[in-house]
Amino acid sequence: MKIRSSIAVACMAACTIAAGSAFATDYPPRKPGLWEIKTGDGTAGKAAGQTIQQCIDAASDKALRDMGQGMGKDMCARQDLRTEGGKLVMDSVCKIGTTTATSRAVMTGDFSASYRMESTSTYNPPLMGRTEGSSVMEARWVGPCKPGQKPGDMVMSNGMTMNVLDMMGGRGKK
Repeated sequence: MKIRSSIAVACMAACTIAAGSAFATDYPPRKPGLWEIKTGDGTAGKAAGQTIQQCIDAASDKALRDMGQGMGKDMCARQDLRTEGGKLVMDSVCKIGTTTATSRAVMTGDFSASYRMESTSTYNPPLMGRTEGSSVMEARWVGPCKPGQKPGDMVMSNGMTMNVLDMMGGRGKK
């Protein structure tokens, strides 16, 4: 179960923050402020697992997208992002250790109030005994960041706060 959550979070992160010149279509920037992001395994068709909150501004949102693009270049032999009928669709082939993950993510929403991503993956050879997996992520803008929060702050389900920009060593590289 722990590996499934890690894979879902990694896929969510890569799919939601990857953008840039490598793609013909770019993800739109998210509205600055506090976002609530729920992730789940997709078996019930809705996000029901972990919930995090993330404080962003334009610079931190761009830094996260740039980080995702860099991860994609390092891990993925293929990442195709395109618009289909008002939805963003990403097909990718990425390495997770010795396993090749072939994934499709479909995103809907407007990135200023809410968006949703549903993804499915197959693993060859199996990853931790699994040949396939699915995840759902739902994100919604909840308002301005809370007093004392700074861009890049993430509050995890267990209440722990971390700053992803600090973890990336990116503070001040805006």
